[in-house]
Amino acid sequence: MEEYMEFGELNEKIRNHALTINALKSEISKVIVGQEEMVEALIMGIIGEGHILLEGVPGLAKTTAVKAFADSTDLDFQRIQFTPDLLPADIIGSRIFNMTDHNFEIKKGVVFSNVILADEINRAPAKVQSALLEAMQERQVTIGGTTFALPEPFIVLATQNPLEQEGTYPLPEAQVDRFMFKVLIDYPTPDEELKIIEKFERRELTQKLNKILNKDVIREWQEIAKQIYTDDRIKKYVISIVSETRQPKDRSLAQLIDVGASPRASIFLILAGRIRAFIEGRSFVTPEDIKEVAYPVLRHRIIPSFEAEAEKIQNDKIISELLNRVEVP
Repeated sequence: MEEYMEFGELNEKIRNHALTINALKSEISKVIVGQEEMVEALIMGIIGEGHILLEGVPGLAKTTAVKAFADSTDLDFQRIQFTPDLLPADIIGSRIFNMTDHNFEIKKGVVFSNVILADEINRAPAKVQSALLEAMQERQVTIGGTTFALPEPFIVLATQNPLEQEGTYPLPEAQVDRFMFKVLIDYPTPDEELKIIEKFERRELTQKLNKILNKDVIREWQEIAKQIYTDDRIKKYVISIVSETRQPKDRSLAQLIDVGASPRASIFLILAGRIRAFIEGRSFVTPEDIKEVAYPVLRHRIIPSFEAEAEKIQNDKIISELLNRVEVP
């Protein structure tokens, strides 16, 4: 009887918070047209405190979406424009000599905020990109031998331009793996583009947004996500998917993958599956949840082979083939 009451209470909380989630999406949609996958990824990222990499050509509202998300919450927000002359100290901070007191003091960098927008992250050299590694993984930074904890929640939302564009640097593999999701941003449909033009003409793209979400609600969302039931069969399904990226049973698939996903992929698949179930209004994870989150979780963790690159086979195509081959519980 007690378990039933706990289960009922969880379902009630999920239903109640669905209203807040919809209100948040609606608020963001005041300045962002379409791009539902990107907006949902941002919400999932803050629930799971998982960093997100947004990739697309310039002008697709990546930066605007992140700013709109931050503006509709009470979270502290900082934007870092990555450029070739950016230094690691510009991000994490440094020790500065105080001429008045004749001693060194710590000046904290922009990374000390809840939401960090790393804009065009792949336009800075590797040493600058790597400056975020400790912050992203450990939620702390070290300045002058002293370690400082970062505020909670802490999430890095990075945008990058496709590598084919001039002036871009590939992200280090160790850093890419720290992103929970990689979301590909595509061009809007003709109808969506018409709405964008109309919003621009009415000056709605720069309007002030209401604060829908606060830190207390975020913490409650995080606690609810932890309680979403994940059956052992779902966990084994996730392991089978990730294992298939490393040692595909199908020879044709094996020829397309050079390096498979790390154990971090399994962790994020389970976490993202729970969060998606919560957003969908359920207290349990289904195989469909795992399939949906498999693309943003795996697409940056699979390194395609030379053959796949030569034939221009995208990672999403590899993931699709992979999911078709793994037995669904």
